[in-house]
Amino acid sequence: MNAERFPMNWEQAVEWLRQQPDKAQLVADCYYDDPLPAAAARYRASEEWRAISEMLRGRSGEALDIGAGRGIASYALAKDGFAVTALEPDPSPLVGAAAIRALARDTGVAIDVCEEFSERLPFADARFDVVFARAVLHHTSDLGSACAEFYRVLKPGGVMLAIREHVISDKADLPAFFEIHPLHKQYGGENALLLGDYVTAIRNAGFADLCVLSPWASAVNYAPYTRASLQQAVADRFGPLRVFVRGLLKVPGVWPGVRSLMTATDRRPGRLYSFLAVRPLI
Repeated sequence: MNAERFPMNWEQAVEWLRQQPDKAQLVADCYYDDPLPAAAARYRASEEWRAISEMLRGRSGEALDIGAGRGIASYALAKDGFAVTALEPDPSPLVGAAAIRALARDTGVAIDVCEEFSERLPFADARFDVVFARAVLHHTSDLGSACAEFYRVLKPGGVMLAIREHVISDKADLPAFFEIHPLHKQYGGENALLLGDYVTAIRNAGFADLCVLSPWASAVNYAPYTRASLQQAVADRFGPLRVFVRGLLKVPGVWPGVRSLMTATDRRPGRLYSFLAVRPLI
């Protein structure tokens, strides 16, 4: 990485963001605010996590949280009853392994922390029941190898959730994504891929029953919007008709159609997709 072009590392970039008075809401939406235990509890109470919990309904056992960051998902997984291992290569006390250890200590929630990269998981084959990765795949140096490692450490029948992955429609859109990302100019570590790149890597790793969640299909992707606030934002675009439109969106069948239209016309560089897939039993 060019230190002159990108003067900060990830920890410094997040600390810089936290110091910007006009970015307070973004900091809170990204769960970069303190105290960390409160931020983690807020994440677990979010519509995003409630949607994830529904996807994991009926599952138990060991969960691997890859690229765990501050540990908010590790905390939520542990509170939902999983035995959690958090994989995080950055040792940072703000956005890395040290932060996760402090979170576990301060909340009394058991989280085992491992400082390693997703492309070389230091775990035995078929160990985990769940592999969870929030905003991880677009950061990997080798997407195919990372997906193969996720598959390797999952038990047959285990599930992988790779959520909130940045997608572009064309590789020429990447500079536009870098331009709008609030931190890329500071540390230079962001990326976005074609939807097909993710799908191909996941399928080539051996996963089956792949479910692709489009940007507006679930709070997993459109958070920090809630369903209610997203519907309000859509209605507000109609000015004087906003009250009528807000009521219309509550009519059964209308909202799913609107979401489908939004997805079909959405070409924002960096829009978010999520992926749910299973390691076959055989």
